[in-house]
Amino acid sequence: MADDGMNGGGAGAAQGLEPDGPPLVLRAQYIKDLSFENPNAPAILASMTEPPEIEVSVNVGGERHGDNDYEVTLSIHAEAKAGSETAFLVELVYSGYMSVNNVPEEQLQPLVMIEGPRLLFPFARNIIADVTRDGGFPPLLLQPMDFAALFQQQEAV
Repeated sequence: MADDGMNGGGAGAAQGLEPDGPPLVLRAQYIKDLSFENPNAPAILASMTEPPEIEVSVNVGGERHGDNDYEVTLSIHAEAKAGSETAFLVELVYSGYMSVNNVPEEQLQPLVMIEGPRLLFPFARNIIADVTRDGGFPPLLLQPMDFAALFQQQEAV
């Protein structure tokens, strides 16, 4: 039978890498910190006639734990203003504990800092939507993010 590169005889084996499963495995995910403030309730809820202006910032961090394990942290801060009044403020620090397998050293940081947050983001997005809805506002649905561009931007600093 011909070797099509799909059963271990391909480029990975030629480079001394064993194809022992996925290169990145999410072992656990968890909320490290969550804060929601609705400082002007109930007046703000009764007086808002237009959607608030919302500013969102996202940061990604990573920390190595041992040889192959990493903690990736996604920090999201969103502040909504109705005129000069704060409608709500939400801060979420959401993390994942990940294992990296058979990845060359030069590819570790991009893999962890791009694919890690990409795996975590849908869950963090859901938490933000739920907490803003539970705070009396329409759910804040964060738009999908380009974590490769964010990684490149953070590397340029």
